[in-house]
Amino acid sequence: MRRDQLCIALMSIEGTNNDEELLAALQALGVSAEVVQLKQFEGRDVERSQRRDLFDFRALFFPGGFSAGDYVRAGAIFAARVRAAMGPSLEEFVRSGHLVGGVCNGFQVLTELGLLPGRPDGSLGKPQAALMTNDSGHHECRPTFLRWEGGRFAPLQSLPPGQRYLIPSSHGEGKLVLSDDPGARLEDLERNGQILFRYVQPDGGAAEYPWNPNGSVGDIAAITNPKGNVFGIMPHPERSFYRIQHPDWTRTGGPEGPGDGHLFLESIVRYAETHD
Repeated sequence: MRRDQLCIALMSIEGTNNDEELLAALQALGVSAEVVQLKQFEGRDVERSQRRDLFDFRALFFPGGFSAGDYVRAGAIFAARVRAAMGPSLEEFVRSGHLVGGVCNGFQVLTELGLLPGRPDGSLGKPQAALMTNDSGHHECRPTFLRWEGGRFAPLQSLPPGQRYLIPSSHGEGKLVLSDDPGARLEDLERNGQILFRYVQPDGGAAEYPWNPNGSVGDIAAITNPKGNVFGIMPHPERSFYRIQHPDWTRTGGPEGPGDGHLFLESIVRYAETHD
């Protein structure tokens, strides 16, 4: 498939506020990306020409923001509305192997849907984890370094484990907490290759605050489902898409060229255009 024919949907509702940033990044990579309101998938209160079918897209993103004001819990209302409006079709989309990604608030939504850490059959269900208030008790907006753990995430399979990315974080509720037996669940994630990224120090060493900005279990910054086609990442790759967005560009080679977020999103697009 030609890249300009690759259709990617960015689902949003009121309170989603990073959709345009992510849209600009994906369009800069040459794909046909579109912000789609949930009601367009529902076919509710929109013209027929504005309705969308999930399977018209090769990949789906849930962008960052504060969907529905993050009342109840971060991402909970968005997840409940998705479950009610299009739960079965989303399950089918996941089971078909299409990529589904959540950035920041989108990670929270996918966790509330039960798609992350997820079940082997790709079904929605009771949440198995939560993204809770940062240990600092306040919103953290800072550069963070992420290390690729070499797991199931297919778009990065060509990279050796240990590859590091500088991708900024901006969240108040990013602490990943696993339900039931957290220790056993963490071991399961590691054994299954579901840990996508861990927070690390700039030199690659084990993270402590502020390099782990939230206190997430196992320094986890991103995870996948068991199949590896659904992922959630707390930091924002669209905010380090260009080199000039990196906080150290004046000291490390100038503003030209792609940023680390570009490299990450490019790997996703490359995978999506070559895999049905």
